[in-house]
Amino acid sequence: MHILDIISKKKQGIKLTKEEIYYVVNGYTDGIIPDYQISALLMAIYFKGMDAEETSTLTMAMVESGDQIDLSSIEGIKVDKHSTGGVGDKVSLIVIPLVASLGIPVAKLSGRGLGHTGGTIDKLESIEGFDIGLSMEKFIDNVNRYKMAIAGQTGDLTPADKKLYALRDVTATVDSVPLIASSIMSKKIASGSDAIVLDVKVGNGAFMKTLEEARVLAEAMVSIGKGLGRNTVAVLTNMNEPLGREVGNANEVREAIAALKGEAGEDLISVSVTIASYMAVLGKAFEDLETAEKAILESIRNGKAMEQFELLVKIQGGNAEQIRHPETLPTAQIEIPVIAREEGYVHEIKAQEIGTAAMLLGAGRETKDDLIDYAAGIHLEKKVGDRVENGDVLCILLTNREDYQDAYNKALESYEINEEQPEKIPFILDVIS
Repeated sequence: MHILDIISKKKQGIKLTKEEIYYVVNGYTDGIIPDYQISALLMAIYFKGMDAEETSTLTMAMVESGDQIDLSSIEGIKVDKHSTGGVGDKVSLIVIPLVASLGIPVAKLSGRGLGHTGGTIDKLESIEGFDIGLSMEKFIDNVNRYKMAIAGQTGDLTPADKKLYALRDVTATVDSVPLIASSIMSKKIASGSDAIVLDVKVGNGAFMKTLEEARVLAEAMVSIGKGLGRNTVAVLTNMNEPLGREVGNANEVREAIAALKGEAGEDLISVSVTIASYMAVLGKAFEDLETAEKAILESIRNGKAMEQFELLVKIQGGNAEQIRHPETLPTAQIEIPVIAREEGYVHEIKAQEIGTAAMLLGAGRETKDDLIDYAAGIHLEKKVGDRVENGDVLCILLTNREDYQDAYNKALESYEINEEQPEKIPFILDVIS
């Protein structure tokens, strides 16, 4: 077996065997096959694609390239969720306590943010003392005792995916459905959960810009999950504007608290309740989505979801007083209103531009070594469909930096305002199951 033959085979659009895929993944992970040959293969895959069996095999080869987390000692069906990445996406903060409040175990491993998207771990670390570095023993014990735990990814999970993703990033082969699907699903499979709900973002602030593209990716990931014995559902959600009204870290925690009390905007609550309901059904707590949704909404109404979030913070070393009094979370010293220069209706808020503006204010990282200002972010006063008059406040920049002009310009340019009122786009665009 030789890498040149495998490149040539895929270049002609011929299906690769399991042995060939494992040979490539193991050889690249071990440093035997060089970057330039894997780059050629990635480009061949980009143009010729992979079928469902090839994509599942690639996923498992990446899973088996490193550690796999064993959650078998956790009682019940372990349900995980994954977002393909968006701006203002604090859904994990909401659904973990929501689902756990119904007695369904949620064992969540999350990452940090880089670029225009925020990381769940960064948001939680804006809470004083919150520990994301749990040992695996403590992680499993918390899920068994309290039905929930969240931690940063530890160990050597999917090293092949890390190497391949870095190479895809510099060879213009990131936007390939089999490569995206296998990358995402390899991490979820290695993390050990029994069932997975995928939040596939669609729109200007997402990787998949159109509903058609998102469906293809969702179908590929659901197929991988089910083929590997994980019950998987993909919920396609709108990302043609940031989710909710807050972008940042501490201010997204505040909005998550509001959502758990039923006091946030319709978009955030709708997406969170839908995803939590599918998690509850996959966790076998309910037979159908309607019953699960009623139970989720009741958990918000009776305060159990909020109590569960306080408990999550407490058992992971955080200051639960900040959850009861969210005004004590980190707060920016400088607030700059972004003023409209025209009138009409908000048709679109370019979420990626808002995310980049928040990063420039200190809320995110340009490189993985950058420090985050947990207080920095953006509050959206106007959302899609809102009427705007000349001089109205579109959004408010929150920062501790004196130099905010670039962020101001990006935030202003992110708003598309037209004379006619736009059609309302649903928050939930489709479900692939």
